Amino acid sequence: MSIVRHIPTAPLVLGLAGLVPFVWGAVTILNPALADWGASALGPRFVGPYIQLFYGSVILSFMSGVLWGFATKTKGTRAAMGYALSVIPALWAFFMTGGGPVSAATNLMFGFAGLLLLDYAFSQWGLAPRWWMRLRLILTAVVVSCLAITIVY
Repeated sequence: MSIVRHIPTAPLVLGLAGLVPFVWGAVTILNPALADWGASALGPRFVGPYIQLFYGSVILSFMSGVLWGFATKTKGTRAAMGYALSVIPALWAFFMTGGGPVSAATNLMFGFAGLLLLDYAFSQWGLAPRWWMRLRLILTAVVVSCLAITIVY
């Protein structure tokens, strides 16, 4: 697959592994029998929208830290802008994920779309690795698709 070419193995594998809670949540929304099994075996917060919404908030916060790290690679006004922009995903997750699963999933979708724009900006500024946007496009597409299932069902 050409889109994954030149993405180092460790970030690719770890990034794909990080999709598991989103995909699992979507699958358990679509398959009530699997959701019942998952709720009894793992606990109710580890199925359906619950795992997606909690984990999505965690990941947006984590990504704020990644962007903060990118901001450390520059100085002056660009660094100040990078630091300021880097806190947006965590603040978005904190303030925008209440109000029920449909509202929270919708806001997380917007959060991940906004994060992709921030990723692009940091990449254009030369602060992210060259392969960064290829990885982020793959991960964001899967996350947004899985959250869409929460909204539709």
